Amino acid sequence: MAKRLRYAFIGAGGIAGAHMRYLKDMDDVEMVAMADISKPAMEAKAEQFGIDGMYTDYGKMLSRVKPHAVSVCTPNAAHAKASIAASNAGAHVLVEKPMAMSAAEARRMITAAKKKRRKLVIGFQHRFDARTTFIKDAVDSGHMGGVVYGRVQALRRRGIPNWGVFGRKDLQGGGPLIDIGVHALEMTHFAMGSPTPVAASGSIFTYLGDRKSNVVSQWPNWDYKSYTVEDLAVGQIRFENGAVLSIEASFAAHIEKDVWNFTLMGEKAGANWDPPGIFSDDGGYMMNAQPTWLPSGPAASPFAAKMRNFVEHCLYDKPTLAPAEHGLMVQKMLDGIYASAAKGAEVKIR
Repeated sequence: MAKRLRYAFIGAGGIAGAHMRYLKDMDDVEMVAMADISKPAMEAKAEQFGIDGMYTDYGKMLSRVKPHAVSVCTPNAAHAKASIAASNAGAHVLVEKPMAMSAAEARRMITAAKKKRRKLVIGFQHRFDARTTFIKDAVDSGHMGGVVYGRVQALRRRGIPNWGVFGRKDLQGGGPLIDIGVHALEMTHFAMGSPTPVAASGSIFTYLGDRKSNVVSQWPNWDYKSYTVEDLAVGQIRFENGAVLSIEASFAAHIEKDVWNFTLMGEKAGANWDPPGIFSDDGGYMMNAQPTWLPSGPAASPFAAKMRNFVEHCLYDKPTLAPAEHGLMVQKMLDGIYASAAKGAEVKIR
């Protein structure tokens, strides 16, 4: 492959703009085309980022432009079909989270990429965060001993999106669990060492999103009439190594404030993501340790690191931190929690 990555986009909405923002300054990337059913969305991105190729049919874009790499930035329901089409067209693929609507779709995506010997990466930027790296290094070094428990929290007090299709289960697959919970889940699972999930239990609740509200909030007037997802999801995952993970994710919950965090408990030490810290025993005392400095600011942006890692994975065969196999495991956990909530009992993850 030439040392300049010809890059295209399937989906030109808000998240595509985040991809473009970081790619535009990379000397070894040329953004060549995008496809979206919305011409105004493409025209706005064309003006902002200077991308000439615009298509309403991504199949035509793939066949005519023949990009080296594609970002899939569509609603969740289109992830699998678009990713498979891009792989079959000979492009490497970065698909936004969650990987797909189901583990079955995710497996088909992996099969297509492997058949064409193309790379498939999932948009898990939070594993590039310096706080995640800090905790994962402690786990990998053995400092924490075996991790026995993780707690994941992605909670908004009143943060139902009033744009896009985030309230539609048919296009998204679910609500806060699959939208924001997936991010906190993926970085926690990654920090734990990516153990194999074997069982899930969960419950989901809808009590605010599907009705009109006059409560003053940062995102008022969402489309409650089309709202078919949960407001709150809670669940537990059991892993092959005996560890357990619990997750709480909400668009709307009667809590004091928004929470975005994970904690780990290990045999030798525990850890917290925000603020980052390690908790252990030393010299007969219970000790709390915090890093004096971690990279921060625009230069240390996890999203920027995600995009750069994908480019280097494609062009220079650098390892990726977010392989498709990890995306599949996370998808299985999401599927398991939703399946358990529907069944009212724990389900096995195969």
